[in-house]
Amino acid sequence: MAAHDIKTVAVLGAGAMGSGIAHVFARSGYTIVLRDVDPAALDRSLSTISANLDREVKKEKIAAGEKPLILARIKPATEIAALAAADLAIEAVPERFELKARVLKEADAILPAHAILASNTSSISITQLGDQTRRPDRFVGMHFMNPVPVMVLVEVIRGKKTSEETFSRTMALCETLGKSPVAVNDAPGFVSNRVLMPMINEAAFAVMEGVATPQAIDAVMKLGMNHPMGPLELADFIGLDVCVDIMGVLETGLGDAKYRACPLLKQYVKEGKLGRKSGRGFYSY
Repeated sequence: MAAHDIKTVAVLGAGAMGSGIAHVFARSGYTIVLRDVDPAALDRSLSTISANLDREVKKEKIAAGEKPLILARIKPATEIAALAAADLAIEAVPERFELKARVLKEADAILPAHAILASNTSSISITQLGDQTRRPDRFVGMHFMNPVPVMVLVEVIRGKKTSEETFSRTMALCETLGKSPVAVNDAPGFVSNRVLMPMINEAAFAVMEGVATPQAIDAVMKLGMNHPMGPLELADFIGLDVCVDIMGVLETGLGDAKYRACPLLKQYVKEGKLGRKSGRGFYSY
């Protein structure tokens, strides 16, 4: 089965990433099964996708008449049985190994034999996740960037047992979405978060040690390094809890104390200051 033979895509998890992934696949003509155990999450997701499509109409990225057609391709579901028709399933639940493993095992049991199973994990081992299934050869990492409809990069991660056919089909599939796939081997944090998270962590240490304010640190990186967004602004956008989780994966996986999450990051998470989603992080929203 080639990339163009994939017709139905299941997205597991209707949070920010799952919504974005469903959006880009539906926009590219695929039938989507958007599955979440929480009906309210599905309602929120469809509202978000609708609002983002309105934005794309306004920017003339899609025609106004396309919006209802795109939305009609997305079938919300709470039952796992809805995955039985999928040619590809992409897991997009929170960054916790036990949760991902459970969701992937459930999907593996119901998906047809030919289907590819993928994870949108931003840091967890694709090899270990694939080993939770009966199809490690047809298991691959598809790490989309947030916000998914806007960002063109997809890290395509090859687990130790991922077949060449699965990997090449996934790379080709990303191109049908208008994305730029980049091949990466399985390692903690892959490339994106192995490089990005220590920078965010170091910026948090600079705040904690009184080197400069968050505004000043972000200004230095934007004006001096030409970053479109400063590291602390970006941390708030990602979620400080997610940053702490990823630093934990890096520290454990690479066995190096240099990846220890900054105490200030941990303190903010403990206080419920998670960034944009909670209204307060390094900045107020």
